[in-house]
Amino acid sequence: MAVFEGTFTQDTPLRFAIIIARFNDLVTGKLLEGCQDCLKRHGIDVNPQGTQVDYVWVPGSFEVPLVARKIALTQQYDAVICLGAVIRGQTPHFDYVSAEAAKGIAAVGFQTGVPVIFGILTTDTMQQALERAGIKGNHGWEYAMNALEMASLMRQINSRVSTPNYPVYQASSVEPPALPITPQHTVKTVTTEGLNE
Repeated sequence: MAVFEGTFTQDTPLRFAIIIARFNDLVTGKLLEGCQDCLKRHGIDVNPQGTQVDYVWVPGSFEVPLVARKIALTQQYDAVICLGAVIRGQTPHFDYVSAEAAKGIAAVGFQTGVPVIFGILTTDTMQQALERAGIKGNHGWEYAMNALEMASLMRQINSRVSTPNYPVYQASSVEPPALPITPQHTVKTVTTEGLNE
């Protein structure tokens, strides 16, 4: 039997994609800084012109899962880090966005086999978000650590364990065939003549 455990050092270069929501960018920008700091201190070149980290900006947290899936399907990244901030307001909007972002990000990992890190802060107030993005500590650092560990772990597992090659779901671009119109499917024309008399 074997023991698999991720590490924070690597012999071969890792590639990461970081998806950042622009909404609440005061918070997400700080999360990104923490994430970059952690990766850099662990030997990753965080330069956008480099070969190890790609950055993708999206409008908000709701849009993160779609882009994460598109990126993960390329199989060019060892992990995808999703950064965002959803702050509770006076409407149910918070509940819908945070729930769908969480479900979507989890689904991407299941569908693609690529580690996708949930780095979406969900807080009651802006103060709480800022505390988690640098005032009391930066969760961006933790998200990067999770990505490093999971990327390393998945490399170990993939190199030692043979897994069935399950098909990855992709939406078909083929149009469904048109249904033939038979006499029982004919459309009758109805007029309004005489109804208003």
